[in-house]
Amino acid sequence: DKQNEKRKLEKIRLYLIKKLQPCLEDRRRYHQEFASSTSFHGVQNIVRRRSRTHRGLWLLVVTGCLGIVIWQICSRFIYYFSWPTTTTVVVQYVENVKFPAVTFCNLNRFQAHAVSNLQVIFLLWNIVSGVVQKFAMEDKYSQEINDFLLGNQNFSIKEFTRKNGFYLNHSTLLECEFFGKTCHPEDFEHIFTEYGNCFTFNYNGLPARSVSLSGRGLRLLFDVQQEQFTDDPSLGYTDAGITFVIHSPKEVPRFDGLGLLTPVGMHAQVAIRQLKSIIQEYPWGECKPDIKLQYQNIYSTNGCLQECKARYIQDWCGCLPFILPGNGTECDLLKFYNCVYPAVYDIEIKGLCTVGTHNSTCPAPCEEMEYPTTVTYSSFGGEKAIKYISAKLKKSPEYIRQNLVLIDIKYHDLSYKITQQQKALSVSELLADVGGQLGLFCGASMITLIELLEYIFTNFCWMCIFLLLKAPEMPQWNNTSQNQPTNKEKNTGIQEC
Repeated sequence: DKQNEKRKLEKIRLYLIKKLQPCLEDRRRYHQEFASSTSFHGVQNIVRRRSRTHRGLWLLVVTGCLGIVIWQICSRFIYYFSWPTTTTVVVQYVENVKFPAVTFCNLNRFQAHAVSNLQVIFLLWNIVSGVVQKFAMEDKYSQEINDFLLGNQNFSIKEFTRKNGFYLNHSTLLECEFFGKTCHPEDFEHIFTEYGNCFTFNYNGLPARSVSLSGRGLRLLFDVQQEQFTDDPSLGYTDAGITFVIHSPKEVPRFDGLGLLTPVGMHAQVAIRQLKSIIQEYPWGECKPDIKLQYQNIYSTNGCLQECKARYIQDWCGCLPFILPGNGTECDLLKFYNCVYPAVYDIEIKGLCTVGTHNSTCPAPCEEMEYPTTVTYSSFGGEKAIKYISAKLKKSPEYIRQNLVLIDIKYHDLSYKITQQQKALSVSELLADVGGQLGLFCGASMITLIELLEYIFTNFCWMCIFLLLKAPEMPQWNNTSQNQPTNKEKNTGIQEC
């Protein structure tokens, strides 16, 4: 077997000597022809000039231009791989601007007569919503909580909130007007939020063109009924009025830090604008267009965070708080207190659901619709208006000042503002920059690059063949005792490179 391998290697060696390894004169002629015919400007002058001075000058010129080209091309590639972006702001004036969805909640969340143990109910509600984390009140009401849990095994906070939370009817919604047309409590959709029962008014695709012409929008007059609904001041709930969020109809309302508050006895006039933000995908921006939400039609960071928390709580506790999206069973009181509360605490402390960057749990959305607002407040009605409303509602002026809230929401104008993040340097622009630098300093083109690659590849193959034939480390070709050259090989000879 070893003898056969040696014979095969010897045949390959003889074939390479005869067919592929050119002689020294052929290689010199190849280099001369390449230098004389290449489209790389300046190289021909180095070869054809007879004067050594001219050759040296042209060599300096070509070397200098080549150095500048390499520097410029490297700088453009470094800039490209820094993933630069530019931001453009476009303001468009359109005839039909869609009115956003508006979600309203009463700051006084529950009916007073239904809350027999207010502290326990509110503590459990805070556990469910995850608005607060552990606080000293847990020890204060620990005995009451234990007694309540043991005596109310089948108690459902969802049903308690649905039946005894804030409701919307003709006694709490005294007036509703949308573009001059009367709207009713039935036009609002009931949802659960951290504020309990809330109600969303959706425009259902109705255009808002008449806003700038008539000054009309959405006008609402609420009666918060402080005697009917209440919160516990000992837990920090001291406000009375309406909180609301203006958001896209396809997104879940977000109240944490974004809700607008209107206290009782006040008239809030809200001017809104429409702003659409477009963010580039990674690595130019931070968005990931392939992320989809399971329970929402469009992606949003708030909806993603809710689904993230729901997954963790579902895995840890085997149930779901009713304000989180999902099809799991509702957690009973024991699981709320013993499992959901620690789970929400761990999620917040350990950062299990992160937001912002592309590698976080919930990166920024690629497209986002926002509604920046300008709010002005004034006292609700003058003396004559208070008397008129008092006679109409058969309520005292003092009751009106302490319970009524008037909210007007209108478009500031019919402009549509788009903030778009764009790539500062695309692939085509990068190629144009590289090609421009090569053409300006060296007169090179894509054909020139192919010529250079062919020249380098040919010389590389020759070098490999030479090393393969002449390398002294290969014993099977240099073992003089076993492989003596024949007379035919001696006569043929191998020309030195």
